[in-house]
Amino acid sequence: MKLTVIYDNEAKKGLNSGWGFSCLIETAGHNILFDTGWDGHVLLANMAKLGFSPEDVNILVLSHQHWDHIGGVPTFLNMQSDVDIFIPASFSSNLKREISTRRKQGGTYLSFSEVDVSMNPRLYEIKEPQEICKGIYTTGELGKEIKEQSLILYSSKGLYVITGCAHPGLPAILDAASSYGNVVGIVGGLHDSQEYGLFKGMHLIGAGHCTAHKEEIRMKYPDAFVDVFAGYSVEF
Repeated sequence: MKLTVIYDNEAKKGLNSGWGFSCLIETAGHNILFDTGWDGHVLLANMAKLGFSPEDVNILVLSHQHWDHIGGVPTFLNMQSDVDIFIPASFSSNLKREISTRRKQGGTYLSFSEVDVSMNPRLYEIKEPQEICKGIYTTGELGKEIKEQSLILYSSKGLYVITGCAHPGLPAILDAASSYGNVVGIVGGLHDSQEYGLFKGMHLIGAGHCTAHKEEIRMKYPDAFVDVFAGYSVEF
């Protein structure tokens, strides 16, 4: 299993940076795009430079309803609409409708219009923890004011958690993930989390996007800390 960051506030030379987050997770049977960043054109340009095509993706997971994580959705779906889409159930009905209608049919693309979302069998609304595909789980919808889901990746070393912004807080996210086993790593936006003791024992702390306290985490866990950027990749 391999994770590649496609979109982040920072980027390696030759790639575009932008406020937001997106990563691609490659498994033996699926390619999962987690979030899309703010700008779909930046997303697709970085994918191309990293050797990926939208057509490679068969699952799209959206962490939460902030534009810096879902802004690239229309541009992406115009290039690849043959995907299963997993969203928190709390997404607005308008946004669910927009996502579900961005479908290619008969060589033309549907515009955003009024449709019955329940008629689309490929838009999955997530409330509870569940398996998305073999070895990939969602924490379920967490949080109160800002509801968000994170991903849990199973590996022989343990579990890795992938976050969008970690708005529900690290305690809630890691508690949900730990019900599946031992968490050995985390990658993504960690927002303003200061529960540094929760990182103890992790092999990888990949802090990106909105993480407010990177230096503090780096100082406490220098061997595990990684400053994430577009173009960063790691195998589990």
